[in-house]
Amino acid sequence: MTDEQFIAKGKYAGEKNASMKRRDIHHDYTARRMYMITLEVEGRRPVFGHLVGNPFAQRGSSDESRIELSALGKAVQTEWLNIHLHYPQIEVMAIQMMPDHLHGILYVREPLPVHLGKVISGFKTGCRKAQRALEAAAKPQHTEKQMENGSAEQRMANGSAEQQMANGLAEQQMANGSAEQRMENGSAEQRMENGSAEQQMANGLAEQQMANGSAEQRMVNGMAATAREAAAGASVGAANGVVEHGSLVFPYVTASPSPKVISPYQPLFAKGYNDLILRSFEELQRWKNYLSDNPRRLMMKRARPEWLRPFFGLHIGSHVYSGIGNRSLLTSPSRIAVRVSRRRSDSEIAVETTRYLSAARQGAILVSPAISPGEKRVMRAAFDAGLPIIVIMENGFTPLSKPHGEQFDACARGLLLMLAPWEHHNEKKKITAEQCQQMNLMALEICGQQ
Repeated sequence: MTDEQFIAKGKYAGEKNASMKRRDIHHDYTARRMYMITLEVEGRRPVFGHLVGNPFAQRGSSDESRIELSALGKAVQTEWLNIHLHYPQIEVMAIQMMPDHLHGILYVREPLPVHLGKVISGFKTGCRKAQRALEAAAKPQHTEKQMENGSAEQRMANGSAEQQMANGLAEQQMANGSAEQRMENGSAEQRMENGSAEQQMANGLAEQQMANGSAEQRMVNGMAATAREAAAGASVGAANGVVEHGSLVFPYVTASPSPKVISPYQPLFAKGYNDLILRSFEELQRWKNYLSDNPRRLMMKRARPEWLRPFFGLHIGSHVYSGIGNRSLLTSPSRIAVRVSRRRSDSEIAVETTRYLSAARQGAILVSPAISPGEKRVMRAAFDAGLPIIVIMENGFTPLSKPHGEQFDACARGLLLMLAPWEHHNEKKKITAEQCQQMNLMALEICGQQ
């Protein structure tokens, strides 16, 4: 997509939301390049495996943090490693399976015939087929012979049950026979005794019926006329949406439509993917380290969620922050805002660095956006010395944000707090002079010096 096409499309795209799955519009995704790809499971379901090990164990030990893959996780890993069978222009460099996502590195050695997104889409399709195959294999299978044997056994069982029921009915009928005979004999004697009385009653009833005949005929004629009128009224009422019953009127309710059937299908992967484009060969080793360290980092995040997961809506003074790190640093009784002018010489910056580090070793928390070279030097020295610091950042955090590299270990030890007063953005932005001034004032506010 050219810049002109992107600008034209953007007129109808609406408000732009922060996303980690947006492509670089200035990059050709069919060209030779190296990528780190991240794919998430739909709903972040941990279907690929589970974490085992100790996050504090040494690298390479038997207790090192790692992922024990499920059958589906193994199938997905195999699909990734086989990408080159479908696209020989691609070399699979690495993959790291996680319980609910995966990271992989692909090297496009020769120009691709399709966009990289088509490659990822084909990979997802292959994983979904593998998932369906595993689900089908897990269901109980019955051969035709087993089904025939089962039907024959059922018929034999039903036959014996029917025979037992027939025998029982025959015995019951025989038992009831004698009782019925005795009852018939008794009834005959009783009828003989009651004969004269019944004859007398019959004669009386006949006379009464003759007297009431004309009245009954009149009632029957009236009821028939009433029924015809009611039927006609009900027809009209139903046509108008109501049915009348005496003095009550009920609405005519049609049968409600059957509820919509929701498909049980759920995709394996969430829509889209995240890609990072390699900009230098030094970055490749950092990528590999990041992938191999992912299980330990996830286990550490679960052990220290309050320090390693992002938070939002933190009110400090007149500002609201998002951030990651040890928020208890804000409760320290001694917090110092680091301010070093750009006009300071190297020797003066060295003096300022010594002064600030001395205060930090005595328990003070250093706070700064680290904008000027002198401020960067002071905060870096404190970080390297393992002293607790609070850093104010221009770019905000998302729910999936996480600290990287040295920042992760510092947060895990409770030595770092990163705060951002503004929302996250994907684009690289140059910090403005106004923002620099605001962030320095925020540092003073956090330290209670404003």
